[in-house]
Amino acid sequence: MNQPKSEGRHQKAEVRRSEIGDRLLSFAVDVVRFCRRLERTPTSRYVANQLMRAATSTGANYREACSAESRADFVHKLQLVLKETREAEYWLQLLSRSDFVPDGALAPLLGEVDQLIRIMVKSVVTAKSKA
Repeated sequence: MNQPKSEGRHQKAEVRRSEIGDRLLSFAVDVVRFCRRLERTPTSRYVANQLMRAATSTGANYREACSAESRADFVHKLQLVLKETREAEYWLQLLSRSDFVPDGALAPLLGEVDQLIRIMVKSVVTAKSKA
């Protein structure tokens, strides 16, 4: 049985939202696990806390965006997700450049945060174009 085109698009959008939400949650979990393994110094604790705050808020803000009350609210909340994702990238880069971890240890997280930023940029642009 064929579905109307709009219904099919709606289902695809829901699946896509679920996949992005899952990736953001997995990213946050990976960051939390990584931060647990960092050496416990005042400096590393500070950076780890900032990184965890930014990384864990991405998924929470994305869930809020998925329940937005209007298109403008949706765009605003997606922009918050993008902002927090970029902040997480900053803290990861700081850890990498400050020799807190061996070279390459952050490559998977840096790769994932880069992809998430690209996804969120595209999502914001698309959402704005439909507003």
